[in-house]
Amino acid sequence: MTKIKVTVERIDGYCNLPMLVGDCFYIEGSKLSIPDGKYICTWALQSMMPVFPIFQEKEKLDDEHWVKRVKHFSCPDPQGLVQYRLELIDDDSS
Repeated sequence: MTKIKVTVERIDGYCNLPMLVGDCFYIEGSKLSIPDGKYICTWALQSMMPVFPIFQEKEKLDDEHWVKRVKHFSCPDPQGLVQYRLELIDDDSS
């Protein structure tokens, strides 16, 4: 099954969670998986959520579709400036 891996790629400000560069979480269908002891900002998550379902299907879309160009999201908090990288990964365990 295909998963979305969301990784903190860059922090250009102050994040009070604290999110750290390299932290990640996974979306598989409607399931959210966060590694033990790690966090995800709900404000950043809510800004990405509308894109997750279509991003999971991006390989089936026409080459011109806008979601084919989406690779990053930024946290909406102007103080944090946390940039997340979105990527599709294959989960061999399913």
